[in-house]
Amino acid sequence: MRTLPRSLIAAAAVPVALAAAAAVLKADRWQLYADRHHIHLTPVARRSCPDCRGAGGWWADGPFPEMEACGCWSERREIRIRLLPVPAWDEPPF
Repeated sequence: MRTLPRSLIAAAAVPVALAAAAAVLKADRWQLYADRHHIHLTPVARRSCPDCRGAGGWWADGPFPEMEACGCWSERREIRIRLLPVPAWDEPPF
């Protein structure tokens, strides 16, 4: 019995993974970044959020003000789907 080469299997997996990522984007508020090595989904603040009104957070008072993130996006995890291995020459030197 013949088996398919790995490159053909990987080429078929990429469109399936992109279709799954598109379905996730439609279901909730996410930002998509995709290249040949991975798909990266990060949560984005909801425009309809009553707390932050889509700004993603607010500034805290005090001598050292800092931004407090709203729970509409900060309590959700980032999703990273690895598609192809990254060769050593494509990685940054640091």
